[in-house]
Amino acid sequence: MGIGIDILMFAIACVFFLAGYPVALTLAGVALLFAAIGVAFGFFDFTFVSLLPQRIFGTMTNPVLIAVPLFVFMGVMLERSKLAEDLLTTMGRLFGTLRGGLGLSVTIVGALLAASTGIVGATVVTMGLLSLPTMLKRGYDTSLACGSIAAAGTLGQIIPPSIVLVLLGDVISNAYQSAQLEQGVFAPETISVGDLFAGALLPGLMLVGLYMAYQIFTAVTRPHSSPAIPAAELGEIKNLYRDIRDALLPPLLLIVAVLGSILGGIATPTEAAAIGAVGALLLAGHRLYGKDGGHADCKSTVFQVLRVTDLAGKWPIVLATLSLIGILGLTTFVDLRLNRESMTPIEQNAIYLAFLLSALMVWGVLVSIKRTLGAGVLRDVMKSTAEISSMVFVILIGAALFSLVFRGLGGDETVHNFLSNMPGGVVGAMVVVMAVMFVLGFFLDFIEITFVVVPIVAPVLLMMGVDPVWLGVMMAINLQTSFLTPPFGFALFYLRGVAPDDVRTAQIYKGAIPFVVIQIVALGLIAAFPVIATWLPDLLY
Repeated sequence: MGIGIDILMFAIACVFFLAGYPVALTLAGVALLFAAIGVAFGFFDFTFVSLLPQRIFGTMTNPVLIAVPLFVFMGVMLERSKLAEDLLTTMGRLFGTLRGGLGLSVTIVGALLAASTGIVGATVVTMGLLSLPTMLKRGYDTSLACGSIAAAGTLGQIIPPSIVLVLLGDVISNAYQSAQLEQGVFAPETISVGDLFAGALLPGLMLVGLYMAYQIFTAVTRPHSSPAIPAAELGEIKNLYRDIRDALLPPLLLIVAVLGSILGGIATPTEAAAIGAVGALLLAGHRLYGKDGGHADCKSTVFQVLRVTDLAGKWPIVLATLSLIGILGLTTFVDLRLNRESMTPIEQNAIYLAFLLSALMVWGVLVSIKRTLGAGVLRDVMKSTAEISSMVFVILIGAALFSLVFRGLGGDETVHNFLSNMPGGVVGAMVVVMAVMFVLGFFLDFIEITFVVVPIVAPVLLMMGVDPVWLGVMMAINLQTSFLTPPFGFALFYLRGVAPDDVRTAQIYKGAIPFVVIQIVALGLIAAFPVIATWLPDLLY
């Protein structure tokens, strides 16, 4: 009776997903239902369910997953403090005089926001509210404008630091160790989120280039679809340079600090996420200087302390930013550990300097907290961060129970036998897995696919000799298409929610299709030339 029950369990879970039931409750509920049926008929060992507390404890104490709320905070802070809005306006002015320039600026801003936020929904909504009305007003083809915005928003899935890459990195790391243990390797190699970040960087930039190439091709072959903006309407050049300095340089510095610290081996992804969260808070505090008068009457002791810290204008933020860079530099070249038997005079002085820089950074953070609190930004950011992080971890717990029951019903053996016996060996198995994930992306969110499907298929593929970094990048780009594929692509829903009423849903779908094709082409290029994903990790690590 156990034959096929695992597949039935997966199919019923998909039915409940399509019916609109909450994902976490569906995963856990279906798992418990089939576990009860299995125990009643004697083909399931309830010991598998008893392992759930250990899984939950392991998840909650996993240092890698701490990066999730930190990266979420970083992205939401940049979006709510209007830094993304400033970036869009500036890039539009910079490229607007070119035919197709607004489309190019949307793609570039999407890439920059992806590298500094990694949150698809916030990016699509922000660009949809700000860029879509402007593009339509300037005579852009509606489908092209919608497709450009939706596709640029999904770059947060593949360009690090990405929530998807953090989650995928943890899942594939566990799968890689399990695969090696199954093969009798009792000193298994490890794969880290940093490896996946490095592997995804070049494919992400390649995808940006393909998007821009398509928009340039469209501008050349269909000039009426993407007209240029007259230069006289974009303001003076000196103001443009000032805007570039104020709007473009801060996010670039943040990107360099976060990605550079990871790729350079200075910080782990979790530590880099903390750097990003502090950096985003400082940038928000700098931008909101003088805009927090709404809480001037607050008499709380905490607020009065924060007010005292804000006596030097923008200097606290500047000094805190320089201190953050200084601490990164010290960490790179000097051993700052305290619990050591001996240290050189240089190391002692470096530690004293690090304490001083930390104090200056705390001052800047306090000032930023005061300003974001006064502007009403921090409360919204904290609420959104808690909601998104809670959703991710609740789904993760539900998926853990689902995978335990699925394994107890023999599902891992079913998948292993199915993929191992595919015609074409490894190539055939990869094609099937990519096709299944692509189809599931029509209906399921990337989080469900990451937590439910990937742990089932990844160990099998890794035992067949697939490179784990290459596999992670392929899956990440495949999951990215789930945001764009009609009829249930989430990026399309986000854009539909903020688009003007005269923009039809069919036009949004039509605009997304060429970019889905581009993503499939990118997937094919990485499949044909794995070095695109593996070269940088091999070089760095």
